[in-house]
Amino acid sequence: MPALPDGDPAPPDGALPDGLDWDRPLRAYLHVPFCTVRCGYCDFNTYTANEIGGFDVAGYVQAVVREMDLAVTVGQPRPLASVFIGGGTPSLLDPGDLALLLMALGERFGLEDGAEVTMEANPENVTPAALHAWLDAGITRLSLGMQSADEVALRVLQRVHTPGAAVAAATEARTAGFEHVSLDLIYGVPGQSADSWRETVMTALSAQPDHLSAYALGVEDGTALARQIRRGEVLPPDPDLAAEQYDIAD
Repeated sequence: MPALPDGDPAPPDGALPDGLDWDRPLRAYLHVPFCTVRCGYCDFNTYTANEIGGFDVAGYVQAVVREMDLAVTVGQPRPLASVFIGGGTPSLLDPGDLALLLMALGERFGLEDGAEVTMEANPENVTPAALHAWLDAGITRLSLGMQSADEVALRVLQRVHTPGAAVAAATEARTAGFEHVSLDLIYGVPGQSADSWRETVMTALSAQPDHLSAYALGVEDGTALARQIRRGEVLPPDPDLAAEQYDIAD
């Protein structure tokens, strides 16, 4: 069983690097590295259940709280302008653990009035009960990983949700009370034509998101997608087609 990485060593004196601008708004990023299935293109710091052995989520949450305590001792704590909870798949986290993390941040730093608290979520994890629990925990903005409305593209990316799931999730989020919903898309996916990409963009816009992000697919060494391309099972991304799709989104 592979061990979890230790990460970068802390400075011997526990101090943060010189030159940090403490006058800038302070923002926090919380990483939730757990995934049910790792997407084929993903090279982020993520772990599926069979990779973490006996390590449990509760232990991870407590470790994050201890890191907050460290940050307070070496930094200059003050109210946070925003919080972003990414992953991995933060929507797999129990709402009680999510609330605990946000409460711990609030106790140690505080939140500015109107601070935006964003959480990434996979469409397949979105239910009315989950949405209300996330709102109760303090989430104010939901970022949904739509990626594509094309079934072929979703299969290449090894996403498990159906083409219409993200729009349905965005609609449910609005109904539950989320005022801010964003969608993430990926262009340059092998097998996705310009017309298919245009349809994906129009489908995403039909959900009336507050924000729409489009990212170019990157093929990173060590990912399942890179291995598939190397074996000839999937064509590499076409840079000219990706450029055309960029223009469509723009």
